[in-house]
Parts: sequence; C-alpha cells; structure tokens
Amino acid sequence: MRHTSIPDVQASPSNIKYRITRVGIKGMKKLVYVKRPGSSEIIALPTEIDMFVDLPASQKGSHMSRNVELAADLVEISRKRPVDALENLCASLVKKLLERHDYATFAEVRARADYFLEKEGLSGRREEEPYKLIAEARGERDGGVRKLIGVEVIGMTACPCAMEVVRALLGKEEGMIPTHNQRNTTTLMIEVPEDADVEANDLIEIVESSFSSPTYGILKRKEEGEVVIRAHENPRFVEDVVRDVLNKVVERYRDLPDDTMVIVRSESEESIHKYNAFAERVTTLGELRR
Repeated sequence: MRHTSIPDVQASPSNIKYRITRVGIKGMKKLVYVKRPGSSEIIALPTEIDMFVDLPASQKGSHMSRNVELAADLVEISRKRPVDALENLCASLVKKLLERHDYATFAEVRARADYFLEKEGLSGRREEEPYKLIAEARGERDGGVRKLIGVEVIGMTACPCAMEVVRALLGKEEGMIPTHNQRNTTTLMIEVPEDADVEANDLIEIVESSFSSPTYGILKRKEEGEVVIRAHENPRFVEDVVRDVLNKVVERYRDLPDDTMVIVRSESEESIHKYNAFAERVTTLGELRR
C-alpha cells in the first residue's frame, strides 16, 4: 500500500486572526473510580466531562482528539488506581492538556457526576439519596492550577411571605399557618488552590441544613406530614437559603485563604406562580469575612 501523508488541517494558519477563548469537547461520558483518603470504599461515578483549551489567532483549529485520548487514558487508569477526588482528576487533565496542546496558554476541565450518599430517613431507615457532584479545574501555562468542588442538592422551601399574609387574613396569632411549598435546587461551589481539599459530603450537609426541610426518596404517610410540618416551622426565601449557606461556609472553612471563591445559587420552583424564584452570590471568603 502506498504511504499517504495525512494533512494536519487543525495546525494550518487561520484565515481570520481572532483568538478563541475556549475550544474543545463537551458531554463526554465516562465512569470514574474514586477512593477518598481514609476510606476503603471505591465509588464508581457516572461522569460527564467537558475539556477546553484556548486557541491562538494564528491557528485554524484545536486537536480535539487529544482531549478524548487524555480523558480515556486517565479514566482507565482510575479503574486500577482510583483517583482521590473528582476535582483532582480535573486538575490532572488540565496539566496534561497544556502538555499536549503546546499552542495553548490556558486549559479548563469541568465534570458533573451522579452521586449517592447514604443517609438516615425520618423512620431511621438508611437510604441512598441522589445528589450531583460538580468539579472543575483551570490552569495557565505560566501559573498554577485552581480547583473547584461543588454539589447540587434538592430540598424544600416554604414561603414566609404567603404564610404571613394567610396569618393576617385568618386573624390568627398562634398555631401553624399554611403556606405554599417549593422544590428548591441549590448549588454550592468552592474554588481552592491545588493543594487544598474540600469534602463534598460536608458541602451537601451545609446546603441540606439550609432548606426549610430536606427531601427524601421514600416517605410513609406520617413521615410526609412530618416533613411538611418541619418546613412550615422553618419558612425560607431563596435569599434566606443563599445567606444561610454562605454563613455556614464561613464558619466551616476558617483555614481556607481569603481569595477562595465561593458560588451559591438557589432556585425555587414556584407552586402558585408561573415562574421560579432565584438568588445567587459569587464572592470570596475574604469578602464574606469582612
């Protein structure tokens, strides 16, 4: 067979000279194996991975197959030698991306994984409750790598505004007052230096304790009533959820540096409106401490 030279179209000069901030692949699905320090349990996380580098104005395209190969190699390694955290896998991929793409000055990797945590329900049963893990890493060729670890948690809020309006309409000063309930999804993310670690289970605890009430996969009739009562005893706006999460983050992570980024987003699916309520704060621990 005659040898054929395969052209490298991606490396050819670009006709229009604009730098691209991010170019790469999105939505690659892999099974990542994780073993946390101090634990003997190996967890297989169904994970969706995005990988990007920047592209100089002079180059036509990025070699995206290198991203796929890198992810496949590191994920396969995790089958035999599990990674200690999803965000650390992202950090390793960032470094490898900068090695493989010598034209890039920046790399970013994002991962979202289905995660199940065993928790005790109201009846004392142990159940596997579902959450989302969020991990990211960003790095520059001339700088270090920063990691981001986060969680997405579903809970319940009870509207304090409607509760007080109903109280006034009923003319009741005491006793439980009805209000409308909302399914709330809150995301908490913390960006830290490469040598720092944050436990995802702690983030889940912070968020879940900031709702009017947690929610559960399995509830008997009596337990359903107990959840509703608990929520009505602790009514919350989305603003309340965000502020409570921020306050607990400040209390929990006293040792993290002031430049640690904190992102909190909370969205309540309204039951009496045709829209949702949303609140967000993007800040640093230093700002919150001040």
